[in-house]
Amino acid sequence: MIERVIDQRRRDLGGFEVGRVLPAASRRMVGPFIFFDHMGPVDFAPGIPREVDVRPHPHIGLSTITYLFDGEIMHRDSVGSEQPIRPGDVNWMTAGRGITHSERFEKARAVGGRMDGIQAWVALPTEDEEIHPAFSHHDAEALPEFTVEGTWVRLIAGDAWGLHSPVQTHSPMTYAHCRLQPGTTLPFPSHYVERAVYIVHGTVEINHQTFGPGQMIVFSRGRRAAVTANGHATLMLLAGEPIGERFIEWNFVSSSKERIRQAKADWAAGRMKLPDLDHEEFIPLPPEPAQAPPEPMS
Repeated sequence: MIERVIDQRRRDLGGFEVGRVLPAASRRMVGPFIFFDHMGPVDFAPGIPREVDVRPHPHIGLSTITYLFDGEIMHRDSVGSEQPIRPGDVNWMTAGRGITHSERFEKARAVGGRMDGIQAWVALPTEDEEIHPAFSHHDAEALPEFTVEGTWVRLIAGDAWGLHSPVQTHSPMTYAHCRLQPGTTLPFPSHYVERAVYIVHGTVEINHQTFGPGQMIVFSRGRRAAVTANGHATLMLLAGEPIGERFIEWNFVSSSKERIRQAKADWAAGRMKLPDLDHEEFIPLPPEPAQAPPEPMS
């Protein structure tokens, strides 16, 4: 049932930490999901500096999915969007041939508060990598959900359990937020080849093994998959069909290394439009990785 277990790696983004799960050395993608970060959880005090914000930066070849359990983030992008996201909502941004955006913690700066959420990237199919950039927002009330035998599920994107999310995707997938009461079991849909579950809070049992927060369990192909909660548990389910090899460098994803080189050159030269309502600063292209220093001589 279990193919692989991926432990998050904590990273400091300058003011708050994220748990990086995908890509991992042992597993680059799950279906089209190529990036998966658990933002926080962190308790912000009022008056946090602007340096904590994620300043304008670029993307190509992917869609970003932002989903919060707590807090609020203000999104602004180069197609003219300005949209706060709150718990249970979905911000879905499709970069296509190129988009820039910022993510700012303006409410936390004003009044403080907790921030806890997931940002995932979904690689676009090859034929859609150069589509026009776009942004859509979906309130929590617009997303299908159900409760049965101690299990609550909200379908963020895709289809599963006979439900279909209104969020427009470019490849078949399932992405869901699940809450389990103690002792309840959630069987996972098996209509997609690649499936995984990420444990946000609580502990669960899978195939007589116990797993906890910050772990992603990738299920074996073609095998039945189910999770039983030891106590109250919050999970994210992700699944989909493989879409082929993808390269990832900084904020760029593509099936072509040359396309990534072009995107880097465009950003460095200022050829990518900044967000209409947030264009006074940006994150510069990081320097090329330096060669490792020689080993000291004995």
